[in-house]
Amino acid sequence: MFLFLDKAILGMAILRLISGSIEIFVALLILKMNDIEKALIVNSSLALVGPPVLLLTTVIGLTGMSDKVSLSKMLWVLCGVGCILYGVKGR
Repeated sequence: MFLFLDKAILGMAILRLISGSIEIFVALLILKMNDIEKALIVNSSLALVGPPVLLLTTVIGLTGMSDKVSLSKMLWVLCGVGCILYGVKGR
């Protein structure tokens, strides 16, 4: 099953597994703290992890598809990701 995985697929999966592990660790940390103020601080730190993982997985996926997708379509996807990041981080 894992013999013929594409490098891009493997890279994307590993990034998502690391991101998910961080999320689970933070959830356990919040339970251990049992304090709402500290839990909110730790929870807000997850906002630093999510956007870079989204951007990296998208870039890895696009490089894996670079021979199948035109440059203009790749730029549209990156613009869409940029809009998502702007909407999340916008003030």
